[in-house]
Amino acid sequence: MLQQTPVARVLPVHEQWLDRWPTPADLAAEPTGEAVRMWGRLGYPRRALRLHAAAQAIVERHGGEVPDDHAALLALPGVGEYTAAAVASFAFGQRHVVLDTNVRRVLARTVGGVELPAQHVTKAERETARELLPDDEATAATWSVAVMELGALVCTAARPRCTECPVASLCAWRAAGHPAYDGPPRKVQTWAGTDRQCRGRLLAVLRDADGPVHLSRLDAVWADDAQRVRSLAGLVEDGLAVRTDAGTYALP
Repeated sequence: MLQQTPVARVLPVHEQWLDRWPTPADLAAEPTGEAVRMWGRLGYPRRALRLHAAAQAIVERHGGEVPDDHAALLALPGVGEYTAAAVASFAFGQRHVVLDTNVRRVLARTVGGVELPAQHVTKAERETARELLPDDEATAATWSVAVMELGALVCTAARPRCTECPVASLCAWRAAGHPAYDGPPRKVQTWAGTDRQCRGRLLAVLRDADGPVHLSRLDAVWADDAQRVRSLAGLVEDGLAVRTDAGTYALP
């Protein structure tokens, strides 16, 4: 849920999920559509499908218990290197390189002397993170979450609080005079008028309905016919919606 979504938006939805589905088995027993419905407006709703699929895999492969093995975590649907490393580190106290946006920014500044990291994780960046990771497993897990919090709360992207930073004296970027980022232009995601916004509107109608929704109700929430048809087809193709009958749609 926290991937590409601020903590403040995630917390209430996270609490609702745990209240309804305290275990992977509870979630796995529900239809996929209920996961999409409970995802609410967090965005990137395919994550709800992957989480539901992961819950089913945990029940089928691991007796309903989240595995503590990094490779087993990585084999779950929708789980990539970052998520597997984060779960293994934070839930099970293991030593793994956990590279999220915040950690990458802290390392880019303190070690690399640049304002922002490359747009994609590099081999050199991962090796630097591995070299800095303490050898002791418990200490390494604490280190990983500490660096992540440092990036989230102090070494922020737009307004870093350098005077409050506990490692300011070690920071190469600060020592260099805080040079501005001079790499390739960073992509800024737009929202208004995009297919993502259209898909969100359509999905909101399906999510708020108790049953199948007639196409006319979907037509009413987005004026551009071609974009609406394309976005609805995309929702069906992605497994986020199903056509239930002639002219009606619903959550899966």
